[in-house]
Amino acid sequence: MPGLVSVKTPPDAPPLRITVPDEAPHTPIRAQTIRSEPKSNSPATRRPPSPSPSTSRAKPSLDRGSARKKSPPEKNLLNESSLDNPDLGPFLLKLARDTIASGEGPSKALDYALRASKSFEKCAVDGEPSLDLAMSLHVVAAIYCSLGKFEEAVPVLERAIKVPEVAKGADHALAAFSGYMQLGDTHSMLGQLDRSIECYKEGLKIQMEALGDNDPRVAETCRYLAEAHVQAMQFDEADNLCKKTLEIHRVHSAPASLEEAADRRLMALICEAKGDYEAALEHLVLASMAMIANGQENEVAAIDVSIGNIYSSLSRFDEAVFSYQKALTVFKSSKGDNHPSVASVFARLADLYYKTGKLRESRSYCENALRIYAKPVPGTTSEEIASGMTEISAIYELFNEPEEALKLLQKAMKLLEDKPGQHSTVAGIEARMGVMYYMVGRYEVSRSSFESAVAKLRASGERKSAFFGVVLNQMGLACVQLFKIDEAAELFEEAREILEQECGPCHQDTLGVYSNLAATYDAMGRIEDAIEILEYVLKLREEKLGTANPDFDDEKKRLAELLKEAGRSRNKKAKSLENLIDPNSKRTKKETSKKWSAFGFRS
Repeated sequence: MPGLVSVKTPPDAPPLRITVPDEAPHTPIRAQTIRSEPKSNSPATRRPPSPSPSTSRAKPSLDRGSARKKSPPEKNLLNESSLDNPDLGPFLLKLARDTIASGEGPSKALDYALRASKSFEKCAVDGEPSLDLAMSLHVVAAIYCSLGKFEEAVPVLERAIKVPEVAKGADHALAAFSGYMQLGDTHSMLGQLDRSIECYKEGLKIQMEALGDNDPRVAETCRYLAEAHVQAMQFDEADNLCKKTLEIHRVHSAPASLEEAADRRLMALICEAKGDYEAALEHLVLASMAMIANGQENEVAAIDVSIGNIYSSLSRFDEAVFSYQKALTVFKSSKGDNHPSVASVFARLADLYYKTGKLRESRSYCENALRIYAKPVPGTTSEEIASGMTEISAIYELFNEPEEALKLLQKAMKLLEDKPGQHSTVAGIEARMGVMYYMVGRYEVSRSSFESAVAKLRASGERKSAFFGVVLNQMGLACVQLFKIDEAAELFEEAREILEQECGPCHQDTLGVYSNLAATYDAMGRIEDAIEILEYVLKLREEKLGTANPDFDDEKKRLAELLKEAGRSRNKKAKSLENLIDPNSKRTKKETSKKWSAFGFRS
């Protein structure tokens, strides 16, 4: 599913299967882990191995039995007139499961499941649909998803969750929980993270009411929801849920368990995203110790990569190199020299050597990683290749080679554009491309790229994130260069509102938007509005940030000019936008692009 963090399915994970409920949900609500394809991937394809035990969110699901193979039944038994037979619904539902298990194809199974749901609906006792109807609708939705028809699955599941009445007992709670989680997954595959999270919350609420707050199965759902919040860059919510998961596992699991290790890896990712690197390092060390105790060599190597990332962020470069080299040795011996895990470590080393001024070594590691991605080993996913290319493009950006960075981003986007659940990831890549186009002076293409990214982020529910505010600001700057002043003002205004809420008025990104908005108002002849913003910014700097920042003198000078101009003539023609856009705007653009490289698209 799940932006900032994109989590990927390991190459050796079993393929995604259609799973359907057993004939009767007589088991209590349970949460088993099922490996699934990434839901994501978020505004970034860049993930290092995720804190989860696998690098994909394990879906808390129901206890479902496997479908049994049966020989094909006689045909011509199924027609609309016979659907009111109460024995036909269970028979058709069983046929749907058997058809899926036999590999005959989802289209035939879909026909059986649709007929089963119609039969259950016609045979409702006293007009009240049975849980069999809900179960058949779950099967219909699962088959739609396997066919890539996620939009058609949504109304089916919305209908299914209305059937159970939780107050009637465990069976109804089970059906409701299953429906909400399945609906959340479907919204996630459509890139609608906000709706997805709401469904997961409802499922968790039902599960907690049925099992209590401290059941281990509740912990699995909490972690699942926490990872969804991470993908939506809602780190405070994710932090609270992950802490609850840790508390439950401390009670019900042995010390240094795999469950605790998975929780700590996720907690480390959250702490890293919030800038608390020391706490992230502590969680990773404890997770590594747990994995060592359980003999998970490859997982230990994956954690070593994450530890290297933290050391690099803390400028402890020698320790970072040591961690990366440890991981590299394990990956080469266990997976081979040309595995994407090896390429991923090469990309980390390339970034680290760039930071330490060893540009030749940095470029060499980039080229080695790209050679692996150019000829991927069997089993390598498109998401892995796209993630690596996006990561390396950020390093070429640092080399001041925007054209090369653009080529890699275009290849990455091509790999992901037709993949379900990758809307946020593609949006993140498009935003990066917008920055690159801006840097090379292709402002019209830059604006179009930002516009496409903004549309995807709005649809995915990330329209209130700080990242979305930064993208709006960047799009506004592209509009400025195209002299689309009114559009730029609207974008800066929306960016200001979001960044004030998410980052606070004193954050550097918010101050940059204030400055851009003041310049735009001035260019539109709205002198009083521009003066009001600059006075507010100067007051913030004087009272909270200090006046030592060089931006303070620039803003003070601009305010003096505007006041003087307003005193002479309110109708005086505004200065050209080129002269009014503060140098801080260009600085903000460059700094923001670097922040994206470090925050949104790299680990």
